[in-house]
Amino acid sequence: MPDLIDELKRHASLRQRALMHMDAAETCGTHAMSASAALGVLHKLASSPATATEALSLLHELQVYQVELELQDEELRASRRELETQLHRQRQLYDYSPAGSFTIDQSTVIAELNLAGTRLLQLRREAALGRRFDAFLTDRDGRALQSLLALAAAGKEGAECELRLNAGLGPPTSIRVSAGIDPAGSGFVLATLGTAAARGI
Repeated sequence: MPDLIDELKRHASLRQRALMHMDAAETCGTHAMSASAALGVLHKLASSPATATEALSLLHELQVYQVELELQDEELRASRRELETQLHRQRQLYDYSPAGSFTIDQSTVIAELNLAGTRLLQLRREAALGRRFDAFLTDRDGRALQSLLALAAAGKEGAECELRLNAGLGPPTSIRVSAGIDPAGSGFVLATLGTAAARGI
């Protein structure tokens, strides 16, 4: 037991001396010790017979730690590439879905929409973002949308209603939509379930 205690004390003393060297470097105006300076400190400690064994042990620890960091960095990079690939795939699936999809906030302001949604509104994506979805509806259909969102907010799954969408110069389009809570925010996701040109309106 005394040998173990002595070993721990020597190790702690060695670390303390290394820290003192680094503190001295910072006092001279260096905020972070360079790798070459740190190796210089270790070399100096290794040159002394009294601390050579501990210095080599500490150097081995640092080398192992560096390899661990490199492996972690490699894993993080691989995970990031995989996530970016999955995100791109999900984005493609979202954008090219045949059903119109809209992400809106409590005031029905459009935060996101897919390509089918832009075709329904007859607007470019950039022009549609930031506009209120209920601006494309009659007052009555706007109230119907609010009722649908209230059901979604209350957790009722599968709630849907029919709305008449006034977009462009053509006749209104009758769309059936479902609403759900946006899992990525505090708004809602609207998805069209079908469309048909409204007649006699």
